[in-house]
Amino acid sequence: MPTDFSRSDNLHRPPLRRRFEATTKPLIVTPTFVSRVDDTPPGGRPRDEGSSKGRDGKEVAHPDRHPEALAIEPDPNLAFEHWDEYWRKVHGPKFAYDEPGSSSELVLRYDQLHRIASGPSSFFRPPYRAMTEEGGRLVSDPEARVPAFGRPRWDGLAYIVYAEEADIQRTLGQEKFAKRIIADEQVAFRMVTREIAREHILIPSARHRDPISLVRIHVRRPGLSREAFQQRLLGEHATLVLAQPATHEYVRRYAQLHNIGSTQEDPEGSRIDAVSILAFASLNDVEDYLVSADHAVIDASEAGLCGEGSEFWTAVNYSVINRLMPELATDRP
Repeated sequence: MPTDFSRSDNLHRPPLRRRFEATTKPLIVTPTFVSRVDDTPPGGRPRDEGSSKGRDGKEVAHPDRHPEALAIEPDPNLAFEHWDEYWRKVHGPKFAYDEPGSSSELVLRYDQLHRIASGPSSFFRPPYRAMTEEGGRLVSDPEARVPAFGRPRWDGLAYIVYAEEADIQRTLGQEKFAKRIIADEQVAFRMVTREIAREHILIPSARHRDPISLVRIHVRRPGLSREAFQQRLLGEHATLVLAQPATHEYVRRYAQLHNIGSTQEDPEGSRIDAVSILAFASLNDVEDYLVSADHAVIDASEAGLCGEGSEFWTAVNYSVINRLMPELATDRP
């Protein structure tokens, strides 16, 4: 039986999408980091005013006291799974859907990157070692030795690409986005960043269906201006990354997003100077890349540029909108 795609996001990406663009100029991205709605206390994670809506449409001021009131999932045991499903299967199609009088055509690409707890992160790096006692035997009291969980600041990234900066307001200023998409964000997300970045693609993706990404959030070290940091990241650091054989063995896509402004006041997102996105075929490829001798050289270079607040984590990729094909390397200054 034929499937009705009239309201689905399939219309906005291959194979149903038939018209595409390609360019070597830097595009504009709104790298939208999101943290999910959950029962974290008010001081545990930053939160946007009006977010964490309850089923009555009002903000749940203390979700730690009343998790059952949250609209997205009343059972804390199911909260992560339900949120993860909602973002991809409900919010994504809403964003892509062209309701009467609206258009998402100026959005050239929209990927959702959902953070994977089991993937490599700056809080728990590979290689992963068996927990042993003296003599080499596995520990007999694992219940007393469970490692603490290091929670990254964000739960995912909405990677939204435009041709020009003015296209952001032309799109988000539509009633659909200003009223109904924002309302949906307040149900699903605790906080959403509003930064604007310039995209530099160093290794283009062959198909732009790469399943796994390593997301590196860069905060410059003290004493380094944002302009100088971004110049060095795109210049000497990117050249170093591209010079490593392991990069070409494992990395399917490499892009840098350099923050240049915000769509509105964004105290959390404004701390981020740049983001690097590296795509891989599998989680094992990410792990093998991170433990390679080549990557140790990259780590040392990055340590000389980045300061407190920098972190990395792994995500699974979902393509919601894609009007860019083939993807081409960006012309470097």
